[in-house]
Amino acid sequence: MENKLLSNLLFVINPIAGDIDKEELEEEIVVMCQEHGIKCEIYRTTGEKDQEMLRAKIKENAYDGVFTAGGDGTVNLVASLLIGTETPLGMIPLGSGNGLSKDLGIPQDSEEALELIHHNIIRSIDTLTLNGHPSIHLSDLGFNALVVQGFCESGTRGPGSYARIALQEYLNYEPKTYRIETDSETYEGKAFMVTIANANAFGSNASINPTGILNDGRFEICLIEPFPKAAGIGIMYKLYTDSIDTSVYSRRLSCKSATIYNLEREIMHIDGEPVDLGEEVKVEMHTKSLKVILPPHQDEEYL
Repeated sequence: MENKLLSNLLFVINPIAGDIDKEELEEEIVVMCQEHGIKCEIYRTTGEKDQEMLRAKIKENAYDGVFTAGGDGTVNLVASLLIGTETPLGMIPLGSGNGLSKDLGIPQDSEEALELIHHNIIRSIDTLTLNGHPSIHLSDLGFNALVVQGFCESGTRGPGSYARIALQEYLNYEPKTYRIETDSETYEGKAFMVTIANANAFGSNASINPTGILNDGRFEICLIEPFPKAAGIGIMYKLYTDSIDTSVYSRRLSCKSATIYNLEREIMHIDGEPVDLGEEVKVEMHTKSLKVILPPHQDEEYL
């Protein structure tokens, strides 16, 4: 899709994301927009009725782009309001993981990411819904979802906190039983974790779906099957070297739709936010339903 001149932007800033000074960021946004003749408005999330207020704001104003300044949770919040519209989503990565922005090749430096307001290309990516809840990047059940829940409840941020919680949970975690019915095959058995992947890697850079493409009309259900505790280091190595598909404990189901029977009612997460969707989770694909603002040099696969 063509380069787009952005002239009226909304910036949705999560004040508690990352460790960057948000006041300084806001000043940079205002100055850069003024330099390029761009009208801009800033909305700071509070955790209270953000979706409702943003929906009304986007409906009432003719924004030709909405940028998030936060993590994957903030991205999901805004993206859910832009799916199926002509308004593109931009990202200034400020969260603990920033998984989607990494997979899309968006600069992780906030100043460089801000350059996208005047130097960009607009492309479309697929999105998913899980029982009607939008999933833009990665969602999962099992071990990682339990770690994400603990991470969110801990009140602390950063990779150190995540690693500590992961180690605590890993020592006693037992794989759970799932039944997965896709449009092409069925799986039933135990799994250490079940990842519903519309992209490639977690924000930690662990690549669970190395060959996934964000706009191919398909998604992958990536399974880590039960393994001896001693094999954990090897699996971790493969996750961080884009080679998890070579593990005997890895299995991947490529599909356009699926129903996951969460037989032990495990907690799951959607784009890094814990959620209880019950025992039956229906996953539906929405092809090229979200427009995103990307660097102009981005790979042609994201067309």
